Amino acid sequence: MKGPGRRRRLWWWLLALAAVLAVVAFAIMWRPAIAPITAAPRFEPGLVEKGARVAALGTCAACHTVDPSRPFAGGFGLDTPFGTVYSTNITPDPRTGIGNWSEEAFTRAMREGVSRDGHLLYPAFPYNHYARMTGDDVRALYAYFMTRPPLDAPARTNEMTFPFGFRPLVGFWNLLYLDDAPFASDPKQSAEWNRGAYVADAMAHCSACHTPRTRLGGPDNQRFFDGGEAEDWYVPALNARSPSPLPWSREHLAAYLRTGIAPGHAAAGGPMQSVAENLRHAEPADIDALATYIHSFLAQAPERATPATRPGSLPVPKADDPDLARMRLGHEVYANACARCHDAGRAESSGTALPLQQAVALYDPDPRSLIHLVRDGIAPPDGEPARWMPGFGAILSDEQTIALAAYLRRYGAGQADWPDLAEQVRKGKP
Repeated sequence: MKGPGRRRRLWWWLLALAAVLAVVAFAIMWRPAIAPITAAPRFEPGLVEKGARVAALGTCAACHTVDPSRPFAGGFGLDTPFGTVYSTNITPDPRTGIGNWSEEAFTRAMREGVSRDGHLLYPAFPYNHYARMTGDDVRALYAYFMTRPPLDAPARTNEMTFPFGFRPLVGFWNLLYLDDAPFASDPKQSAEWNRGAYVADAMAHCSACHTPRTRLGGPDNQRFFDGGEAEDWYVPALNARSPSPLPWSREHLAAYLRTGIAPGHAAAGGPMQSVAENLRHAEPADIDALATYIHSFLAQAPERATPATRPGSLPVPKADDPDLARMRLGHEVYANACARCHDAGRAESSGTALPLQQAVALYDPDPRSLIHLVRDGIAPPDGEPARWMPGFGAILSDEQTIALAAYLRRYGAGQADWPDLAEQVRKGKP
């Protein structure tokens, strides 16, 4: 009789444990709704102006704006390993935006990733960074968004893979990765460096893209600024692992952050292009501080002997090249599609471009950014003057794209072949 009795007690213990775990899980995942407000709050103009500067540093428009004529109406699709998350409307429309959100509800979303109605927000919204913003900055941001023109824009349905569409699971992600400790200055560093660290971490969330992710999608802070990815682009490292063929000066980095272009470096493309478009509206002193902070990591990169120090026309393939047929095809594509602008060297005229020996995409450990640039080019915001590069996705075949990228890697950067180049080209075909 001892056997059945023990089994019954074991089952009771298992049921009790399951009940306890259910209570713990409920406590982790559940958040109450916050009552909606019924009257629009009023704000001092100075607070709204400060909020505009905070929004620029936080690059809020980069993810919450798809149509420039409808700023902050959401709808931008962010591809993640767990599915596609669409940004939401953060204008003060009471039905589809945040018009009935109190400052308390807005602050909770910024610090804890919880919507006004209590549902958990996906960490594609970088609340794990915004959690470290000061109360004054969060308040100013709330004032700014609540004074934007209200736009009717219902949220798009996220397209998550199973089981990540079950939002309560985010509660466990928060246990692992949400650190809401206030930003702490480093007394060993200058005031400008500390301001830059605050801007980079709490506002601009630079490490969200420039730091690798764990398998659960959290930041791998043991590899801080070691390089990551965003929207299928490789995002370069900002430390000793930086693939940049030429060293960054602090002044050039500040210019790049403000304008998306700097001497001796490639123009901003892909996700970084929209970041630069936002940062140009920030206070110059904040951009200088951000450059000071990031440059302190980039300065760790060793000097490298690369073709970037002697730019010029790229050579024809060597006759004894073991991959001669592909290299000849790549050179032919380069001569017909690239050389007219890139061999001229960058100058003030619009018909010139960066010598490709200095293009960081050729030195990346991953070919995806170069593939995107070849296919999609770089287009400035509508109606605004800026550097422009045509895309060749509708012209070049996969074979030509592979050959061009392989040729540029070998004869432009002098680097070893990308082992997965062909696979990446075919996988990324639209």
